Amino acid sequence: MKTLLSMALAGAASAAISQTPAVTVRTAASSSATTGANEFFTGTARITSPFQALPPGRASGATVTFEPRSRTAWHTHPLGQTLIVTAGVGLVQQAGQPAQVMRVGDVVTIPAHVRHWHGAGPEGAMTHVAIAEKEDGNSVAWETTVSDADYAAALASTGLATQPKAVAPTSETLSARQQAIPLIAAAMAASDSPKLNAALARGLDAGLTISEAKEVLVQLYAYAGFPKSLNALGELMKLVEARKQRGIHDAPGREPSRAVPTGPELIARGHANQTEISGGPVQGAVFDFAPAINQFLQAHLFGDIFERDNLDWQSRELATVGALAAMPGVEAQLRSHMRASLRVGLTAAQLRQLAQLLAKDGDDAAAKRANEALTAATKG
Repeated sequence: MKTLLSMALAGAASAAISQTPAVTVRTAASSSATTGANEFFTGTARITSPFQALPPGRASGATVTFEPRSRTAWHTHPLGQTLIVTAGVGLVQQAGQPAQVMRVGDVVTIPAHVRHWHGAGPEGAMTHVAIAEKEDGNSVAWETTVSDADYAAALASTGLATQPKAVAPTSETLSARQQAIPLIAAAMAASDSPKLNAALARGLDAGLTISEAKEVLVQLYAYAGFPKSLNALGELMKLVEARKQRGIHDAPGREPSRAVPTGPELIARGHANQTEISGGPVQGAVFDFAPAINQFLQAHLFGDIFERDNLDWQSRELATVGALAAMPGVEAQLRSHMRASLRVGLTAAQLRQLAQLLAKDGDDAAAKRANEALTAATKG
């Protein structure tokens, strides 16, 4: 009798377990991204990992990544909303109230029926998880878009308004300091120590600081390799000391003014910088074949390096173009960086002058590659 009872209880327990909803894990890789509709978002917002709670739960939400300056339209939620910032720096504003900054780790609570908007800051992408409950099947009521003027006012009120990284040139010619940068880069890429020393001395004489010269050589390891970068830094160190012995005290310059972010925020900043410099999201068969290379580009080159503000973006592109022009076989990358140079504020006339400088320095092949890349960049 006990055996039959035990069997019955076990069967009932098994049936109950089989009817219990299972815990599921949906991997990030299985969630494709969609782009927020233009009527609800200004700029580009990518929506991933959308979720809907099982009944009786009513919560729904998603992970949303806003590109720099992108934002939602004004909207409300019938039962409120919670935002959890996971990367970057953003803004949130309640109608009639000053905008507020939100950073990684911040949790934003938006009460029911409160009119508001939220989005990214001006310099980098911002990602948050957004959670809201549904009432009668709806979780949001969309209203009008946030104007550029309102967004600019929000930036100004929070102190996030910044000068653009790419400053429009005041001249159609390169300054003496700028002229030295591609010559330094080309000599380093070619492992030509005498030319490198001459170009470095030319740059220091023209006002290039020691910090800026070091930064050029550090950045170029990503394009020309660690050994050449280390050798060039050694040459700079010896040159500075020799000049000091002759009574020439070069300006030390400054270190980066802000700490470079880490983790998800670094990836977000790097992706935003890469997109801004490249003129759009970077895609291609090579990146599909080897996704890790683009991860490294975003995290290290466009994140760790390009976030260092002791060298402006125009100078960084002058260095990159100079190095690539001196290296045969990388014409596609040279064309890409010619286009990037134009995007960050250099002019075609200045870039033609760069090619002339390479020719005058005795590298006709590098000058020819630079001119051909510039022609292709200005046509396309």
